[in-house]
Amino acid sequence: MSTLRLALIQMQSKPDARDENVATACRYIDEVADEKPDLVVLPEFFNHEYVFQYRDYAHIDWAEPETGHTISAIREKAKEHRTTICATIFEEQGPGLYFDTAFFIGPDGEIFGKYRKTHPAAVQSLEKIYFRGGTRFPVVNVSGFRVGVVICYDHCFPETARCATVNGAELILGPFAAPRFPTWDELMITRAWENGVYMAPCNKVGLEGDWVFGGRSLVVDPYGEIVAQASDDADDTIIAELDRERVFAARRRWPMLRDRRPEVYGPLTASDEAARRLFVSETGNADERVPLRATATAAQPA
Repeated sequence: MSTLRLALIQMQSKPDARDENVATACRYIDEVADEKPDLVVLPEFFNHEYVFQYRDYAHIDWAEPETGHTISAIREKAKEHRTTICATIFEEQGPGLYFDTAFFIGPDGEIFGKYRKTHPAAVQSLEKIYFRGGTRFPVVNVSGFRVGVVICYDHCFPETARCATVNGAELILGPFAAPRFPTWDELMITRAWENGVYMAPCNKVGLEGDWVFGGRSLVVDPYGEIVAQASDDADDTIIAELDRERVFAARRRWPMLRDRRPEVYGPLTASDEAARRLFVSETGNADERVPLRATATAAQPA
């Protein structure tokens, strides 16, 4: 199949109301099912309030295994409507071991893929004290489209979308729980254009705890053009028709994947600051950080 019908569900989650939030998500899935989507995407942590804005280990109780109530309910909806759903939860893999995980659930109701957030945030939030970061960028097949995921804060690191792209992604989903920030559209446009992929961030919206989430879920095509966008202040759903031929055409027009030079990117994966040439300058201010000669041979003495 050369096209994919995509649905994004933007929603607010209520505090201390997991079952109600899951029921709301299921109701929205029922509604968008009339549009016959091949793939439905839910926001990050759609099943509970964004508790990671607070330091309270009691919030660990919100973690669920893949056999828990939330994913079990979404599996039933995927099977009922014969569609694929991407659902992201605070996953308990085992006692004391937690991840922020996006599950791919197929039309048969079975889990056939998962992505674990690579960069737990610790800028405004406190995600790092709650869960670990993943290490892989899997790509799955949905109706002939190669689909990857990067979650929320992952988007601030261009390497994440590029890793998914190099692994074959033509569409990159972005489950989000993000407050409003001024470069939202520009960030998604850039990630889509520089990788020649469709980008589809799906955000929370409204007040949760002390944070107001920004909404504005959108779909950007491989040329960096916004083809659909939700509101910034209410629950919303958007539908977009994606065409693989547009991916191929964009990559021919802007051949960044052809012109990559991974053999010279050693400083990006060097394991210590000396190798990456990030150290205190001997001639500058004591706290000045000076990047020097960041080349593929950066491990050699300066």
